[in-house]
Amino acid sequence: MTHRISGRAGALATALGATLLAGTTALPAAAAPTPAVSCSSAKAGLADKLTKDITTALAGREGTVAVGLYDRATDTTCTLNAGTAFDSASSVKVTVLAALLWDAKKQNRYLTDTESTLATAMITESDNDATSKLWKQLGVAKIQGFLTAAGMTKTVPGADGYWGLTQENLTDEQKLLKLVTARNSVLSDNSRAYVLKLMGQVVADQRWGTPAGAPSSVSVHVKNGWLERSTHGWRVHSLGTFNGAGHDYMITVLTQDDSTMDYGVATIQNVSRAIHKDLVPAAPGVTRYTPTGRPSEAFVAVPPRG
Repeated sequence: MTHRISGRAGALATALGATLLAGTTALPAAAAPTPAVSCSSAKAGLADKLTKDITTALAGREGTVAVGLYDRATDTTCTLNAGTAFDSASSVKVTVLAALLWDAKKQNRYLTDTESTLATAMITESDNDATSKLWKQLGVAKIQGFLTAAGMTKTVPGADGYWGLTQENLTDEQKLLKLVTARNSVLSDNSRAYVLKLMGQVVADQRWGTPAGAPSSVSVHVKNGWLERSTHGWRVHSLGTFNGAGHDYMITVLTQDDSTMDYGVATIQNVSRAIHKDLVPAAPGVTRYTPTGRPSEAFVAVPPRG
């Protein structure tokens, strides 16, 4: 189903029109209401500002969009379409790395040199061959073991080795980013630092999406993904964590039914710029990150005619 973000005025107009027509002619069942951005914050006025600006950033955008924000410093949360399932594309590579580190912790060992080389290529360059090797090494049982330990109950590993078709949703991806950015019993401190290190070293042409508009006063860690299929068109996703300037926050934006890859990228970056601006207002000497105008990402394998 295609969702278009609209303001309250549009919703009220739709409701009024339905009321005026009621009783004059038989009408089909009303469409489900358009999902609305929901924000809360311990900082006065921030939730309302984020709700307004994220909604504005998505106004008129076609396709299905899920948005998640969590900032520990201000106890701020925003969600949109939290339960919608998406094909993961390359965004699942963070999960693969976390599963690898979780399994190594269980075995009380460090990663081997080969595993470190594969992990680095998988995250910093989005290398598909490296991902396939680690996915095969782990096996679905261990990956599922990590998902269970992480509480990522709605994430379903892709079947038959098609890891890019792993089903993920906003809620689980935000759980993953929270695990990576704060002490917990699932990942060791060293493991978390390793994930963030690699996400902070992603090559320039893949540092698009959620980093758009990030102030130079925060550190940026990102992993993106995209995939085109005959159903739901382009899926374009971005996971990002940001720390500094008195904030510790993470942003997930998942999209599908995009007409083109560029359209999905633009949707994500419009939302991200609004979030960064509201969370970390402009300060003297602080610049904002402008991603490459020629974003790239690895195309993942899918079944024929998928």
